[in-house]
Amino acid sequence: MRITQVLLGGIVSATLFVAFMVTLHADEPSPAGLWRTIDDSTGQTKGLVRIREVGGHLEGKIEKIFPKPGDDPAPRCDKCDGTRKNRPVLGMTILSGLAKQGDDYEGGEILDPENGKVYRAKLKLSDGGRKLEVRGFIGVSLFGRSQMWLREE
Repeated sequence: MRITQVLLGGIVSATLFVAFMVTLHADEPSPAGLWRTIDDSTGQTKGLVRIREVGGHLEGKIEKIFPKPGDDPAPRCDKCDGTRKNRPVLGMTILSGLAKQGDDYEGGEILDPENGKVYRAKLKLSDGGRKLEVRGFIGVSLFGRSQMWLREE
């Protein structure tokens, strides 16, 4: 009888621990969602990017653009290479391959549709998951540019 109680107590403790860890992990914010992109030089809204998890990695597509007066309302990536060349910017995947590494998301790429260049990328959530620091760089993170995106939903 005593052994059964000890075993049962251990199983209950292990179950509670697992439930606690799942709840703790579920409370962590994720970059998945809709983000307002902000031009780092003008401070103006450029577009909305939807980030989702696909096969354990993050992917981001342009869902809406906010062209400046006089800009093409339906721009194409004329400076892009390969399959993206002359494709519509709206609906284009610009973030791919990012995976969680500690507090950051790394190992992926980001496309700048204005110049057609692809950079290594790093993401970091802040402000309780309401802001996303997006860093594109060549080689090491020190040589790059950051933007702060704001969560829409």
